[in-house]
Amino acid sequence: MEKKIISEGKFRYIEIGEGTPIIILHGLMGGLSNFRGVMEHFPPKGYKVLVPELPIYDMPLLKTNVKSFATFLEQFIEHKGLKDVILLGNSLGGHIGLLHTKLYPKMVKALVITGSSGLYESAMGDGYPKRGDYEFIKKKAQDVFHDPEVATKEIVDEVFATVNDRMKLVKTLSIAKSAIRHNMSKDLPHMLTPTCIIWGKNDTVTPPNVAKEFHELLPDSDLFWIDKCGHAPMMEHPEEFNKVLDAWLQKRNF
Repeated sequence: MEKKIISEGKFRYIEIGEGTPIIILHGLMGGLSNFRGVMEHFPPKGYKVLVPELPIYDMPLLKTNVKSFATFLEQFIEHKGLKDVILLGNSLGGHIGLLHTKLYPKMVKALVITGSSGLYESAMGDGYPKRGDYEFIKKKAQDVFHDPEVATKEIVDEVFATVNDRMKLVKTLSIAKSAIRHNMSKDLPHMLTPTCIIWGKNDTVTPPNVAKEFHELLPDSDLFWIDKCGHAPMMEHPEEFNKVLDAWLQKRNF
């Protein structure tokens, strides 16, 4: 599925369909294609799906943090003239969605988080990342999923290229540290936006107890589990992910 990327000023994004806007926020090592299933499922159901490329490696180092990306997202929403958006984020993307919702609550109708940072991450593990060690990187990429086969050679190659680019590596570590610093446990109880939490039962990056904590702290949230699933449910079980999200959006009348 090759979708045309639209370039307008500083924004590069994919846009499919017409209707209620769903903005997809990818994670730190995640490309736009990670949400292929969502991009195909929701436009025929009356949603406009937008996937902006987050400027993860384009910001100056001092601005390479979660708050800068939340601001960038707000600028993208204004650029597109959108309102009442649904934000859908995985991993770092979930964290950006949460912070954006805290900063600009009137813009966001609903929030969907999956494997989100914001409370706890072990993404960097011990001594990660080792540059030049392909097998080590491959194992790290496989650990993200319950089924290691989901980590295709293409995915592993992309991660390997990122950690072997010195500036990208520095920025990756900067973002990871920013995500850990920007803990949202005190903010969540004040965030009234309806939130759908979809989590892999076998997530080792943001373990299941993190999902339970999000659910306990967010006043208006629903928690759904996907079995035999790691950190990226929309990649590992796209059909089940779409089914859960679809049912939630219908039930909430979004």
